[in-house]
Amino acid sequence: MSVQPILAVIPSRGGSKGVLGKNIHTLAGLPLIVHSIRLSRLCAEISKCIVSTDSKEIAAVAREHGAEVPFLRPKELARDDTPMWPVLRHALAEMESHNSCRYGSVLLLSPTSPGRLPEDVSRAIQILERDSRAVGVVAVSSPPFNPRWVCVDIAADGYMRQSFPDGNDYVRRQDVPSVYRINGNLYLWRRSHVAESETPNYFDMPHRILEIPECRAIDIDSANDFRLAELMLREGMISFPWL
Repeated sequence: MSVQPILAVIPSRGGSKGVLGKNIHTLAGLPLIVHSIRLSRLCAEISKCIVSTDSKEIAAVAREHGAEVPFLRPKELARDDTPMWPVLRHALAEMESHNSCRYGSVLLLSPTSPGRLPEDVSRAIQILERDSRAVGVVAVSSPPFNPRWVCVDIAADGYMRQSFPDGNDYVRRQDVPSVYRINGNLYLWRRSHVAESETPNYFDMPHRILEIPECRAIDIDSANDFRLAELMLREGMISFPWL
């Protein structure tokens, strides 16, 4: 089952709390959301890329940098507690209705995760195309520590205990099975899964993973996150091909 054509959605709600105007706050000389817009332009596989926002200010910035903003997101899909899934489903329905077409898959590009590269998108598409059973591909990375080896919590009696009991099965850190974290860099789902499922069903439906280096698994949510990303770019620890 082909994943083409691909609809990429950049969700950008206006009411950010940690950093006011976070999605249009400057990173490396560009509004944060523009990094995702420019990334999408370097991905030949993407058929259409849109910004889904409730903010006229964000919409204006996105359009200024060449993005399509075909609609303003309804208020009921722009609350603090609104999950991302209904936002994605709304975008898919609006675009298919507006363009009288049917997409093969939906790519979610969060503007707060600017570290993804065109080759990451290509790899995700290849993974989904090669596995007809999988409904989606989720970006992950390997954290600098293995939770099975070092994480603890507090038992009912107040004493420390291992969070993962199977950690006792290993003598050396190097022998502990790898653990990954979902980093939010990208998600790719088949159109049928987005249209027909009420939730992503990450673990009830078959998903593949796309491993991205932890150094690029950036998640910007605070002023310090912006500073750290600026430092990593300035020192050459990461680079963006659209800059």
